[in-house]
Amino acid sequence: MAVDHGPRAHPLHRKVSFCYDNSMAEPSTTLVAPSILSADFGHLADEVKRIEEGGGDWVHLDIMDGVFVPNITFGPPMVSTLRRHSRLPFDTHLMIVQPEKYISSFADAGSDIITIHYEATVHVHRCLSRIREIGKKAGISVVPSTPASMLTEILPQLDLILVMTVNPGFGGQQLILQTLNKVSQLAEMRRSGGHTYLIEVDGGINRETCKMAIEAGADVLVAGSAVFDSDDIEKEINALKCR
Repeated sequence: MAVDHGPRAHPLHRKVSFCYDNSMAEPSTTLVAPSILSADFGHLADEVKRIEEGGGDWVHLDIMDGVFVPNITFGPPMVSTLRRHSRLPFDTHLMIVQPEKYISSFADAGSDIITIHYEATVHVHRCLSRIREIGKKAGISVVPSTPASMLTEILPQLDLILVMTVNPGFGGQQLILQTLNKVSQLAEMRRSGGHTYLIEVDGGINRETCKMAIEAGADVLVAGSAVFDSDDIEKEINALKCR
């Protein structure tokens, strides 16, 4: 199934394979979503172009409000500006309280996948329903201390589960190994329940940790420092895909 960009999609968007095929013994190609949190903020338009030219699959956008996490990044106007410079799907990760207030704004700005935090709102079901109603892919994210079992009731609503493998808020952190157990649990829950959500991991992903994440069941790798600190983005992305 291809990504449904909805009626407000930018004309440059391309369609990509999205959902997990539960009939397969092994997942298909690993996707890499470079996070611009580690990019040069003075040249972000050029940086998102580098992601596409280097073989990145998605552009990961970390939205931080200084409340849910101890950092502040940017909002819908920046997403809208960057949308004009890339045909890749925009993977928008809302690390903000009360995300229900901003879902439509980020959708209108050009986000393709909108991920909210389980811990950031009481009305998780309502938020996920709203994301899908407006033609976007719905994701949920959990911090390291939130167990996989908390997501049981909403699994049928999900297109993506983003497992934070560090405590969110800053780039360049070391992966918390215990979080990979959660990835494995979610992969088993997907298999046994016949679900098709993708599993994404974010935090401390590099050449040394990517294989462990993939073996645990991750389909999408978010990488910031590993990609943007590299002299050869294409080579780094291929390395993350274990090519």
